[in-house]
This record gives sequence, structure tokens and C-alpha cells, in this order.
Amino acid sequence: MKIGLTLPHLGSVARRENIIRLAVDAEAEGIDSLWVAERLLWPLNPQTPYQPTPDGSLPTFYQNVFDPLETLTFVAANTEKIALGTSVIDMFFHNPVVLGRRFSTLDVFSQGRAIAGLGIGWSKDEYQVSNVPYERRGERADEYVQLLKRIWTDDVVEFKGKYYTIPASKIGPKPIHKPHIPIYLGGFSSNTFKRIVNFNLDGWLASVGGPLEYLDKSIKDLRDYAEKAKKDPNKFEIITLTFPQIMDSNKSNDKRFPMSGSIDQIGSDLKKIKGMGVKHVVFAFAGIEDLHQEIDLAKQLSTFLK
Repeated sequence: MKIGLTLPHLGSVARRENIIRLAVDAEAEGIDSLWVAERLLWPLNPQTPYQPTPDGSLPTFYQNVFDPLETLTFVAANTEKIALGTSVIDMFFHNPVVLGRRFSTLDVFSQGRAIAGLGIGWSKDEYQVSNVPYERRGERADEYVQLLKRIWTDDVVEFKGKYYTIPASKIGPKPIHKPHIPIYLGGFSSNTFKRIVNFNLDGWLASVGGPLEYLDKSIKDLRDYAEKAKKDPNKFEIITLTFPQIMDSNKSNDKRFPMSGSIDQIGSDLKKIKGMGVKHVVFAFAGIEDLHQEIDLAKQLSTFLK
């Protein structure tokens, strides 16, 4: 089982010295991976509500967001072996050739440590500012992931699709990862799972945002799609982003939200997640500004996954 941490690149804790300190200390403590998110805007009057909050508003820490790939490239220069992933980059907001080269550059500079976690986004405001139509996202995503793989593997890249076209061209550098940088997709829709299976991507980037039964069912759905496509369901790895909320054991109860409560209660949740076949768990600790505490908590929780 691998353990990851999110970097302090959002909100008030997003500072150069914090990013360096957590990255270096996490690597020294044997943490396997570091992760960053992407957010383009914090709209004052959002067109699309943010589902995790009751009133649909974005958390204020999204008002200050370091660029994900530049952050990871900076971290690559200050570390040597820890994996560096995005959770997630919304692919449509980036030209595929430019994004492909940026990931390749990160992979070369980090000597093969990049992980491409990609999504299709949900904010109509971010689509609008990126000048990308909100409709037909699935078709566009199908082309995009195929195109990225070609950019990373083909000596001569040529692509003519409905949404993207590349004339026969040389595009470099190529990543160190072979055959290509691992690609994981975020999202819970059946189309996401089909896309992972149909295009032989590396796996699913899940998140615990509700009952664990929902996560379990989604994992089974992904495996069912793989079996129907006559592919090995174990080929598709599952990385799960979690948001542990440590609370006093006296205040926690049986109706608690998953990944909240005492260390032991969260540990029980992690054992269930491991039992679902998850191989890589990422901890995102919200509201903790003590970076050493984050690493200590990650180490404590990781004992439940051994």
C-alpha cells in the first residue's frame, strides 16, 4: 500500500517555504507521493454550485492556488524519489500539446516521477474563461487521452479528430516513463470508467466524498466494465484521495461522516478502503497548518494499511 500527501499549495498555507519543507520531510519519512490540485477561478457568483458545500459556494482556500505543474516541477528540483501527481488537472483548459510537453518536462526533470491525474471539470465559469464549450465533454475527453498517449509515445505524432488536429510532427521531449506517463482519471460516472478501460489508461483517481459503500460500488463497476471488455480488472489501479477529519473520540459517533472521528475510527475506514482493493491512499488534511503534524498523522494512519 502506498501513501500520499497533498502539498500546501492552496489558501493561506500556500507558501514557497511550506511547499519545500513538506516535500523534503515527506520524502525523508518514506511517504510515497505528493499531490496538487487545479482551480482556475473563485467566481463571486458561480454558475455551477460546488456540490460538497451546503450552499454551493467554493471554499475560500481556492482563492489562492499555485499552478499545479509548476509547483511539482519546483518540488522535483528539491526531492529525489517521491512521486509527483496531479489530482486533478482539468484537461480541456489546456492545449493538449502544451500540457503533454509540460508533463513530459516534469517527468524528465524528476527522472520519471510524474503521474497525470486528469479530469473534465465541472465549473461552467472555468469553461467560459477557457473558451471551451461545456457540451460534448465526453467525446472531447476520448480524443484528448488518446492524443496525450500519442504525444508521449509516437516518434511522429499525427492526429485528426473532431475536436483536435495535429499535422504530422515531431514533439519532444518524450517522458522517461515507458510506455508513457501513467494516466488516471477522476470522476464517478460510468463514462469515466468506460474511458479508463477502453483506452487502456492506468486507473481511476477516486475520492471519498460520501458513504464508503458508494466507493465500493464504483470500484466494482469499474471492474465489471473491464471484465465485459475482456480485460484484466486488476490492471486498472485505484488511487483514492481522502480528507481525514480528526476529532475528539468523545464527540464522534456512529453517524459520523467517513474518514472523520478518532484515529481508530478513521483507521477502521482505511481498512475497509484497503479491502476494496485500493493500492494507493492520499491524505488531504484541511485546516492543519502544522506541516509536521500532517506527516505525523499520515504515518499514524498508514499503520492501519499494513
